[in-house]
Amino acid sequence: MDRLIDRLPPFMSDRYVIAVLIVVAAFIAATIVDLIVSRIFLTLTRRTSTTYDDRLVDIMHHPVRTTVLLFGLGIATQYLPLPEYLPVIVINVLKTIGILVWCIFAIRFVGLTLTNMTRADRFTFVEPRTKPLFDNIARIIIVAIAIYFVFLFWGVEVTAWLASAGVIGIAVGFAAKDTLANLFSGIFILADAPYKMGDFINLDTGERGEVTHIGLRSTRILTRDDVEVTLPNAVIANAKIVNESGGPTPKHRVRTNVGVAYGSDVDKVRAILQDVGKQNSRTCDDPEPRVRFRRFGDSSLDFDLLCWIDDPASRGLVLDELNTAIYKRFADEGVQIPFPQRDLHIKEMPQPRGQ
Repeated sequence: MDRLIDRLPPFMSDRYVIAVLIVVAAFIAATIVDLIVSRIFLTLTRRTSTTYDDRLVDIMHHPVRTTVLLFGLGIATQYLPLPEYLPVIVINVLKTIGILVWCIFAIRFVGLTLTNMTRADRFTFVEPRTKPLFDNIARIIIVAIAIYFVFLFWGVEVTAWLASAGVIGIAVGFAAKDTLANLFSGIFILADAPYKMGDFINLDTGERGEVTHIGLRSTRILTRDDVEVTLPNAVIANAKIVNESGGPTPKHRVRTNVGVAYGSDVDKVRAILQDVGKQNSRTCDDPEPRVRFRRFGDSSLDFDLLCWIDDPASRGLVLDELNTAIYKRFADEGVQIPFPQRDLHIKEMPQPRGQ
């Protein structure tokens, strides 16, 4: 390095001048690289039919530019007359910044790739319901690798840290067993996918609502009262779950029970109920509403009106509209809805006392 400085012109032989020139050259090189990545590559990627490569170039040019700039700053540090220990510290700081920048890029790259894979039909193992699982695992791996390289740059003995982490992990495992149970239950829920975001579920503990968040520790449900309930994943993993939005179709069936008096015209009742189901604007035409004569009750002939709706959240509203319409149509058509009746038979009248 000293021989190189001696060969330079006198006005450039000053180490500070050389360092400044290297920094300026690094800024210019970073700008050129940024233009190449953001202009030329982006122009080429825009010709493709997918937006994946466009967004990849968009998130790539910043870490590439930063890396070139950090490399120039590292070279400039070597020309400065600093104490012997200081250049090493500066280089390690620059390396740490570079690791942090590329760690953020890797996390964004994984998220972008997983999002693109969920939209492609050929990647069946990555679905919207399993995407959070792969995303969280990838984040943990990326952060662990970044920490490992940072330790190497600063000369930290990794083996001792791993041994200490193992002992600490055992202690934490006993102290936070409930948290770990929720964590593993969250992984199993994401992998098994008994429900997904937006589904309406019923739990055996009585909660019913729309799934608004599936995390590694808990699941959030928004009830019909607009109250958000947070349930630990360990509780849900051991609970009976009724997914109203599950099955081969997201449609949900509602059932309206009604009883008519004995002696009523069952064909007329069936036609009225069928018409009420078809006239409702919230019920589906396919499958069409159905009527079932269920049983001979104690005081009535019991019928069920079965209708399908697209949104399980509107079940209460649809039942209200169907019940109101049935009551009005029965009143107009002269169909009687009986009330429970009981016959009382007295075998013997009690005699008054004293007689």
